[in-house]
Amino acid sequence: MVPSMTRNAMSALLVAAVALSLSACTRGSRDLEAWVAEVKARPAPPLDPLPVMKQFETFEYAAQDLRDPFSQPTADRDGGNALRPDPNRRKEVLEAFPLDSLDMVGTIGEGGGVVGLVMGPDRVTHRVRSGNYLGLNDGRITAVFEDRIEIVELVPDGAGGWLERPAKIALEDN
Repeated sequence: MVPSMTRNAMSALLVAAVALSLSACTRGSRDLEAWVAEVKARPAPPLDPLPVMKQFETFEYAAQDLRDPFSQPTADRDGGNALRPDPNRRKEVLEAFPLDSLDMVGTIGEGGGVVGLVMGPDRVTHRVRSGNYLGLNDGRITAVFEDRIEIVELVPDGAGGWLERPAKIALEDN
């Protein structure tokens, strides 16, 4: 057992240590306040510049002259509609590829005698002109320009008939 004198001495020592530690907190606050004031007085570091925003090309959707996509197609049901693929026509080489896998890579000639150069996914370049076919939807070339090839595709309308859908392949800026 610990004598009562030692217990009293330990209690007194503990009280003295607590009092000493509390008095140390109040004494050192002046230098802390001075350091905080100095840091606040420093000029702020410069901000990073704002990132440059990428400018996007605007696209104007003008569908006033097009058919309403939610209305029933108006195809002639009695067989008088001349729009239909020719099953007896011999398929051309570029009709084996989807239209989005074909790339226009240039032209040859000028004026009315412009011939388009189209590269297929097999990396072979083909010469095309108005009247040639390409793509999976019986796409017939209607015009070849120096920067694009205009096409009319025949697509099913969902009601047993066929609709013409315009498409184009543009020359890529590389």
